[in-house]
Amino acid sequence: MLSSDTPFSSSARLILASGSVYRKELLQRLQIPFSCVSPDIDETPLPGELPQETALRLAQEKAQHVARQHAGSIVIGSDQVATLDQLQIGKPGNHQRALEQLMLMRGREVIFHTALCVTDSREHAEHPVQLVNVQTRVTMRNLPEHELDAYLRIEQPYDCAGSAKNEGLGIALLESVVSDDPTALTGLPMIALTGMLRRCGVPFFSAAQPLSP
Repeated sequence: MLSSDTPFSSSARLILASGSVYRKELLQRLQIPFSCVSPDIDETPLPGELPQETALRLAQEKAQHVARQHAGSIVIGSDQVATLDQLQIGKPGNHQRALEQLMLMRGREVIFHTALCVTDSREHAEHPVQLVNVQTRVTMRNLPEHELDAYLRIEQPYDCAGSAKNEGLGIALLESVVSDDPTALTGLPMIALTGMLRRCGVPFFSAAQPLSP
């Protein structure tokens, strides 16, 4: 059983370092008050950087960027990198690039690296930085171009790495998903996150010790 290593103070704030509505919806499942702050960082991969290294670095940079602005808070940062044959697949940004991505991925396995960082900026924190990468293997259905085009026009997932929202209609594009954490593909690995928050002393089932908003 996980124990709380660091006593939790209700004066601490929990912050999600993200503007993603998908990550926000996942974190709301815990029924713990939190706020969202979008980190302003450069997300460009470094030369020669492996996909998992990019995801881990950006997750940590997001969390620490926000933590520096909000001392005494517990900050959650996350980043996801999709890869095909070890090549990074970014957010398409528009319809044509999204269609090209889906055409390239159809019938093949895509690996998603979802990195998670929890930064505890409270004084004397026993776990000031926790960092993990959760890998998800996704096999895409081999669908014809007209179906992929129709999907994109309906859901317009141009802000998603891999051009498919698995939490929406995009689930119909997937043949199989293999991961230790079913929420990782959506962008916030909740199993790993709850373990990290426990180590920071965050209560989950006690209304007597709520986080301050």
